[in-house]
Amino acid sequence: MRIRVVILVLCAAGCSQPSRDVAPTPVPAATEGPAWFEEIAAARGLTFVHRSGHQTRHLLPEIMGGGAAFFDIDGDRHLDLLLVQSGRIAAAPGTPAGHRLYRNRGDGTLEDVSDGSGIAAVSGYGMGAATGDYDNDGDVDLYITGLGANVLLQNDGRGHFVDVTATAGAAGSGWSTSATFVDIDADERLDLFVTRYLDWSLETERECYSLTGSIDYCSPKNYDAPATNLLFHNNGNGTFTDISRAAGLGAAVGNGLGAIADDVNGDGRLDVFVANDGTPNHLWINLGHARFAESALMSGVAIDQDGAPKAGMGVHAADVDDDGDNDLIVMNLDTEADSFFRNEGRFFIDDTTSVGLRVASRRFTRFGVALMDFNNDGRLDLYEASGRVGLQAETFSADPYAEPNLLFRGVAGGRFEEVSPRGGTTRPLVATSRAAAFGDLDNDGGVDILVANRDAAPHLLRNVAPGRGHWLLLRVLDRHGRDAVGATLSIVAGARTMRRDVRTGYSYLAANDPRVHLGLGDLTKVESVTVRWLDGTRERFGPFDADQIAEIRRGRGTP
Repeated sequence: MRIRVVILVLCAAGCSQPSRDVAPTPVPAATEGPAWFEEIAAARGLTFVHRSGHQTRHLLPEIMGGGAAFFDIDGDRHLDLLLVQSGRIAAAPGTPAGHRLYRNRGDGTLEDVSDGSGIAAVSGYGMGAATGDYDNDGDVDLYITGLGANVLLQNDGRGHFVDVTATAGAAGSGWSTSATFVDIDADERLDLFVTRYLDWSLETERECYSLTGSIDYCSPKNYDAPATNLLFHNNGNGTFTDISRAAGLGAAVGNGLGAIADDVNGDGRLDVFVANDGTPNHLWINLGHARFAESALMSGVAIDQDGAPKAGMGVHAADVDDDGDNDLIVMNLDTEADSFFRNEGRFFIDDTTSVGLRVASRRFTRFGVALMDFNNDGRLDLYEASGRVGLQAETFSADPYAEPNLLFRGVAGGRFEEVSPRGGTTRPLVATSRAAAFGDLDNDGGVDILVANRDAAPHLLRNVAPGRGHWLLLRVLDRHGRDAVGATLSIVAGARTMRRDVRTGYSYLAANDPRVHLGLGDLTKVESVTVRWLDGTRERFGPFDADQIAEIRRGRGTP
């Protein structure tokens, strides 16, 4: 989010101010093409409108939200939705933020169940969400990040959440952005990694201008106040201990926005990559015994191929080239290309140019992201949620920060090419998009997308990709019956062996479907799935017929 100062075209009064409650605006497509997604938010009952709280002063947190999550709140095997509200930074303590929870009825419609769920009472200026069963009772719990204290909500399994932040000891402090549940020590208890952006307060806010004198949001560089990240260790009794300093996270600071846990070096321990905004990225290598060492520069992911740090925001990791290790992709500011870091085993190389993303991505500012097989042809595609952080001369709608989102098709040779119409919808949708959450909302084998838009209604994108191939969706459970976050799958289908991982934390301010989605193209069977559990043991499952949702549970496979 390094903001460029640009010359603006003078216009009528109010043009330079961000619009509030601006609906996502369709614009004509440059060229016609088959749609991959159908926008269905209003039709399915989503009435949420994000509020940044902007009035007169340009307070930096206002341009950074909001968050979104896909997760099953009641165990009925249908994904439900959470939309994180920002609210007002100066709201009175205890004022409900306005987060909304929608239950998936399973018939294609959504029901607002916020009132009475415990969600509606949560206060604070919200940012993002993380999901995971931290108490191993089989129900998915919720963590909401924001300014000041974060909130841990325990799920009772019937769609009701209890604020246990104080007793659990997981509040944290400062300005938290993305978070992810991760078992750092393979003790079958989910710990919690929290990314923080910068040390900010109303008292330290600055006033920044464009060259024409228009007031605008500042760059994080104007504050020179990077922050450390937080790590909470799960004690196994419903409480957490803040081990951030003891784990070594105090060794480096940055403007953290996106985070993902991944075993980048294949040693069986989960590491954590953090995308930093305008400062070098961090790669926290897990040394064991709850200790981490920052190794981004030595690993090749701190800066880009030109030797410069970028404005890192959303992040995802996936094995694009089927070599058994996960590659990294990081979203950046306009004029900065995506960063595609190819995993070469012991280090990464910046391969953005060779995969076709260096030029196509640079026009927009990208936040939410995922590498997923949206058309089920067996190749990973790429979706990016866009929205500016600073005023520019060119505008796409009444909201001067709004931009269209991007969709890239995976093609032969591990490359990507942009899909037309832009963003994959019949008419591109334009908004100031932030979080993007990914999951199969209707259990039809196609990955759908929930996009949170600043000061606007969300997008809910139903997958209607043309000629979708066969698929398999795997729910992977550990011995406690919870999603086995951190487990790695080696999947044999036809002549290919593919790696997929069980995770919910990636993108930006988002929590995602924990089920493992696999596009199979013309294949109608998966021969085997070998799961490497976090403690290093392996089990083999299968075969599986295509076009089904299957469950894998630890202890029921073969060694």
